[in-house]
Amino acid sequence: MSGQASGLRRTGVLGGTFDPVHIGHLRSALEVADLLALDELRLVPNFRPPHRDTPQVAPQQRLRMVELAVQGAAPLRVDGRELLRDKPSYTVDTLESMRAELGEQAPLFLLLGWDAFCGLPGWHRWEALLQHCHIIVLQRPDADVEAPEALRDLLAARQVTDPHALTGPAGNITFVWQTPLAVSATQIRQSLANGQSVRFLVPDAVLAYIEANGLYRKPL
Repeated sequence: MSGQASGLRRTGVLGGTFDPVHIGHLRSALEVADLLALDELRLVPNFRPPHRDTPQVAPQQRLRMVELAVQGAAPLRVDGRELLRDKPSYTVDTLESMRAELGEQAPLFLLLGWDAFCGLPGWHRWEALLQHCHIIVLQRPDADVEAPEALRDLLAARQVTDPHALTGPAGNITFVWQTPLAVSATQIRQSLANGQSVRFLVPDAVLAYIEANGLYRKPL
């Protein structure tokens, strides 16, 4: 039963620096949105991620690139709430805010790459995440198959093998396989800095914005 049919909207969340947003982000988001029959999947640009380097371009520029990327790509949409905080972006704060907005019973899904999932024990209040959402781990063929020891008890208690079984509002973890796309924001920034084309690695509207604003042109 879809979120629309049940009366409860099914919402996914994909956070990131999106520096810049690229086809890998969008393809992963669309595949999960289709698999889980999401009513919307929100791309949430980080203001200043605590566990990563400071993004190269301004927050509002990254937000605009995501806005351009998701135009006409329903159910994808942009959510700029982390950029309004003007402080480090903690995922648990974002989820608490969304949960208050969506209500206690609406299913909420947090998408994480394998590396991010393995780093969860270092996140701010990471144990509280499953109080607000399900975690969807985006698996890739070259990833390690074994989770770190700190997460094994959590997986034993919360993992489900069938993503379609995630019908409640929160509390479980599942793994989904993604179409492998060898593209990264780092690679794109390096190519742009070297004057190389990144056409077909980012949406055309995003590329036009990058070129019009001279982004990522300084050598790294």
